[in-house]
Amino acid sequence: MSIHRDPGTMDGFAEYEQYDGLGLAELIRTRKVSAREVTEAAIARIERRNPSLNAVVNKMYDRARASIASAAPQGPFGGVPFLLKDLLAMYEGVPTSAGNRLLRDIPARQDSEIVRRYRNAGLVILGKTNTPEFGLVPYTESEALGVARNPWDHERTPGGSSGGSAAAVASRMVPIAGGGDGGGSIRIPASCCGVFGFKPSRGSTPTGPTFGEFWRGFVVEHVLARSVRDSAAMLDAIGGSDPGAPYAAPRRERPLLQEVGADVGRLRIAYSAKPLLGNHVHDDCRRALDDAVKLLVELGHDVTEAAPEFDGDAFAVAFVTVVAAEARADIEMTAALAGRKPRMADFEAATWGLGLVGKATSASAYASAVRSMQMTARTVGRFLERYDVVLTPTLADPPPVIGELQPSRGEIALMKTISRLHAGWLLGALDVVKPLAEKTLAFIPYTPVFNVTGQPAMSVPLYWNDAGLPIGVHFAARLGADDLLFRLAAQLERARPWFDRAPPG
Repeated sequence: MSIHRDPGTMDGFAEYEQYDGLGLAELIRTRKVSAREVTEAAIARIERRNPSLNAVVNKMYDRARASIASAAPQGPFGGVPFLLKDLLAMYEGVPTSAGNRLLRDIPARQDSEIVRRYRNAGLVILGKTNTPEFGLVPYTESEALGVARNPWDHERTPGGSSGGSAAAVASRMVPIAGGGDGGGSIRIPASCCGVFGFKPSRGSTPTGPTFGEFWRGFVVEHVLARSVRDSAAMLDAIGGSDPGAPYAAPRRERPLLQEVGADVGRLRIAYSAKPLLGNHVHDDCRRALDDAVKLLVELGHDVTEAAPEFDGDAFAVAFVTVVAAEARADIEMTAALAGRKPRMADFEAATWGLGLVGKATSASAYASAVRSMQMTARTVGRFLERYDVVLTPTLADPPPVIGELQPSRGEIALMKTISRLHAGWLLGALDVVKPLAEKTLAFIPYTPVFNVTGQPAMSVPLYWNDAGLPIGVHFAARLGADDLLFRLAAQLERARPWFDRAPPG
């Protein structure tokens, strides 16, 4: 294919959006286009589209241009534009805000290991993307970074916590962007924005050198992408534990990119619309599930209605207990980095209130919560001994309107009042945090379970509702069966292509 260069356009590389990351890398490798042209094409799109989306919150153009000034980067993604999520992924000399106002001004002292691997893969890092404070919620509306918007409908959230990355990929700013997933934070925005989101098995990607594990192992970092093969090739490039890691995912027999297009066979697939947490599923999400079931039957799979059975209410309480403790740890670490004591004024009210609950939680309550979730993991693990894959909707609702999941003004005022008394126990006693947690988990009744179990899971963009909003469907498999999910994802991508399905405009 010949490359058309139109000097009348902002970037001169008109076909930029027709390629995924590996496609762009091949063009650069074969000198059909230069890394500089691809970089400028991405920058032009960020400048044109970001003002209405607020997906990119820290631009690193000068660093990106300098990185390709002497020669095109090498590696499987040599010269491909990329964005880092502004949480966990540290780039030396650049702040990692984590959606917090204090951290916005504290430069990282070193690259995190995953960023080092991104760079070794040849990626050209153009900036950082929007995220909620500490990645605590499934929408991206932080006070420090502002509201991120969904490319399919600017009045709706792109999801969270990797909402900025999903919006950037969906709007064709870049073909791939970084994400992290502790309760669904890759898969949730993938569903909301109509892109492919894969959460690898626990221990698949590095957490060093500053951290051992995130959220007791719930969190794993990877990417959001437009194509399945980009996601697989990226996991090949960045995967594997680093020195001192607390655990590592099972070793793979061959690169995951080789699984893309490989025969998937006839899979035993359990499906259910029944929420694992909460008690509500929107009709559009049920229709998306039914559509996926029909497609899987047409593809020759053995599909049975079934789901793992466990106490969802007890799981929710245990999950929130651990997240509250982690929120308090984040508050204290952030204050220490800024050289001050923790102050309510430096954090959002909901974050501070959740942190007070964490501070008031006893060590035995925390340990009991972890034990309870580990037993749930045993239950889900046994269930997946009978099936290859479990299928559900990704979310209980289409992308919500911005602000819909936020605490009300009254709830915020009450949290601030109690927070001034430093009475985290009172927040629990008055059940202030409980309804907020219930509202959040009701939106994400499937994804957190597979963070706790450590199993691989993915949101696949197979369905759009009558309003033109993407509705993802969710697949999970046994620990270490990432290869199986990539084979299935590639089969679904061939059967129901989504790559060229673009947001309005």
